[in-house]
Amino acid sequence: MSTAAADRRRWIALTIVMVASFMDLVDVTIVNIAIPSIQQDTGASFSAIQWVTGGYALAFAIGLITGGRLGDIHGRKRVFLIGIGGFTLASALCGLASGPEMLVATRLLQGGTAALMVPQVLSIIHATFPAEERGKVFGLFGAVVGLGAVSGPLIGALLTEWDLFGLAWRPIFLINLPVGIAGLLLGRRFIDESKADQALKLDLVGVALASLGLLMLIYPLTHGREAGWPLWGYLSMAGSLPVFALFVVYERVKTRRDGSPLVELALFRVKSFAAGICVQLAFGVALGIYFLVWTLYMQVGLGWSPLKAGATGIPFSIAVSTAAGLSVQKLVPRFGRKVLQTGALVMAAGVLVYIWEADRYGTAITAWQMALPLVVMGLGMGLIVAPITDAVLAEVPREHAGSASGLINTVQQVGNALGLGLVSVAFFGAMDDVVAPEALGTAFGGAFVHAMWWVAGVLLVVFLLMFALPRRRKAAGSAGAVAGSAAGSVGADGSAGSTAEEQEPVLL
Repeated sequence: MSTAAADRRRWIALTIVMVASFMDLVDVTIVNIAIPSIQQDTGASFSAIQWVTGGYALAFAIGLITGGRLGDIHGRKRVFLIGIGGFTLASALCGLASGPEMLVATRLLQGGTAALMVPQVLSIIHATFPAEERGKVFGLFGAVVGLGAVSGPLIGALLTEWDLFGLAWRPIFLINLPVGIAGLLLGRRFIDESKADQALKLDLVGVALASLGLLMLIYPLTHGREAGWPLWGYLSMAGSLPVFALFVVYERVKTRRDGSPLVELALFRVKSFAAGICVQLAFGVALGIYFLVWTLYMQVGLGWSPLKAGATGIPFSIAVSTAAGLSVQKLVPRFGRKVLQTGALVMAAGVLVYIWEADRYGTAITAWQMALPLVVMGLGMGLIVAPITDAVLAEVPREHAGSASGLINTVQQVGNALGLGLVSVAFFGAMDDVVAPEALGTAFGGAFVHAMWWVAGVLLVVFLLMFALPRRRKAAGSAGAVAGSAAGSVGADGSAGSTAEEQEPVLL
């Protein structure tokens, strides 16, 4: 194969995995905007709607670490294709759901198959592109992540408003069919297979402990308010801590026994990875709270149509994508870690402006008045979403790329689930249990302001956690390159090693 053909092949492969990642990210947010339509069409209770939105995140979070490890063992291309095929089938079943029970079940299946697909994306990128090109690649990936995360509501609004073929909300799932089938066929042809260099085994006990711990933590948070915050919920959340502790102990034993743990604990000795994981968790909490209360505020509180609510997010989407593209390629090589910290502060500033406007204008607020805080928030988010991937994966060895990317996604999803759980306190906790129809707008506006103060506080925590990120990293090839396996490695004892050819350090 010629050099030009090989180069074209890998960029096509990048496009395929990015489209798959975009499809998953859209599905996380697209449902929120269609909630009123789903409730009206299926008669779903609020509890069922919680399952439709939270069930996906729950199944996704529980399966991500396992999905990453399966890619390391059986081949990232093979597991990616299984994942995208299953995701496409589950999307079809969601669109054909006859009632809320079937929709909940198929959303759980969709989250589980996404957990097979998504971890392979970063692993395939990590294995396909050399270190000196990953800066540009992760810049593109960050832009896609930002666009996917915020364009879901707009796509969902358009598909719901158009009511294609009288299908109401169902096209928000059925749209995945042509995209998924194309990704499956093209992926078989253009993605190269890769797996861990050494033979690994699936850690079934580790899978069980990690899944149990996550379930015990997330389930009560997601459904505690609906059940009236019963005692079992608090006991379950408290009980998750010893389960996670047992998981860590077992993983250490598994490492010594056969070197095939579910999670490579040595990764946490790499400062960039450990610090980045903490940032991802807190940032996920902020996003989990914000996106749900934002949708409820506009559609229920202000009474806006799905299309108007979705269109309001366009400035946010554009700002995220623009800042994400610039951050890795232009800003991080020059200013390093300060870019991430600036992003957290800028996003917090946008939240404060939003709070001021919502409080001042009340139910008379317009979409144009929301544009300023949304743009500021979007710019701040864009400065974070692309560089943080580089910071977390920079020094991760190739053979553990699947495990590491699974951890990154799992922690982010756990953060989102925690944020969704906290909505019960941050948003609904600020309202009376029964609100008169004429006071609905005022009640939801006040609850939105209350929840946004929570978001601002969490973003401050994100800013402080970023001080734990390394200020400097080794550049590979050029100042803007992402430090990958060529720029550093983790030694057998877990300490960060260095390459023979070290470049001048740049700020991070």
